[in-house]
Amino acid sequence: MAIAKKIDKTLAETGVKYEVIAHQRTESASRTAQASHVSGNQVTKTVVLHDGDRYVMGVVPSTHRVELDTLGQFLNRRLTLATEAETARLFDDCALGADPPLGAAYDLPVVIDEALFDEGDIYFEGGDHQSLVHVSSEAFAALMRDAQRARFSHHT
Repeated sequence: MAIAKKIDKTLAETGVKYEVIAHQRTESASRTAQASHVSGNQVTKTVVLHDGDRYVMGVVPSTHRVELDTLGQFLNRRLTLATEAETARLFDDCALGADPPLGAAYDLPVVIDEALFDEGDIYFEGGDHQSLVHVSSEAFAALMRDAQRARFSHHT
């Protein structure tokens, strides 16, 4: 399957090397890791949050759970999860629930959990439930250069 147009454009503009891995249809980041035979610590999970006025993306390993209070304290905001309708609108070229971590492609700020940089190469949703984008940790850092970094998740 092809990756979403905004993801493809962002990857092309940044010039990072990447590989698209096709896998059987999955409905969660952890299942995607299993289907792709990749460590769940290397697959991103994107959680869209808001404070009533502004959205922010939290990006963590698929094996982790976001600590809303910790992230809210870091950002000095009271955060709640965005609804499916909101994420569908924000990621208009992606399948519901296949939200990529590339905030710049969707004009959204990003906070990345530092745990993602502990494992090496990174894998993230291609905008559907059958494509995984594989990049080196250096390429991922370049893609996320405008993202804030913090520790705001724990292993489940």
